Amino acid sequence: MAEKSGLSPLLFLPPLLFVGLAALFFLGLNRENPDALPTALAGKPAPAVMIEPLGEGAQLTDAMIRAPGVKLVNFWASWCAPCRVEHPNLEELAAGGLTIYGVNYKDKPRQALGFLDELGDPYAALGADPAGRMAIEWGVYGVPETFVVDGNGRIIARVAGPVTDRALETTLRPAIAEARAPE
Repeated sequence: MAEKSGLSPLLFLPPLLFVGLAALFFLGLNRENPDALPTALAGKPAPAVMIEPLGEGAQLTDAMIRAPGVKLVNFWASWCAPCRVEHPNLEELAAGGLTIYGVNYKDKPRQALGFLDELGDPYAALGADPAGRMAIEWGVYGVPETFVVDGNGRIIARVAGPVTDRALETTLRPAIAEARAPE
């Protein structure tokens, strides 16, 4: 009986898998922003508005999203602690003339309106998404999430998480400038 000489190709499989996985991790960690959750909707028309009225103010409509001018669409909830953190920045943006539309996500109307009474209302119009249907269509992972929409109703960028000073400088302000740029 003749003995087989040489090494089995299976012997090289674990080191090759390790090197491939290490390369994948290295590339992932060296992205521009490894914490950013990309949106498949960037550059595409914003999905339809599917909300219920919330309070006595203006109700967000599909036409508002597609109207001329840059605007933000902010998904928020009264039970969301990061929504409280971002709220002063939203109020500052609104006071500076930026149109912000609010979509209250899976919340009780009384609590949502109490949140706005307590902290202020930066929204030009809003509505409630009690079942989360609109959020699903927009690809929302969780609240808060904010989308920059251009004057053609196209999504330019998304901030997953609170609109912090860092998010303002690294994501929102550049996206707003891009949305305002003539095509």
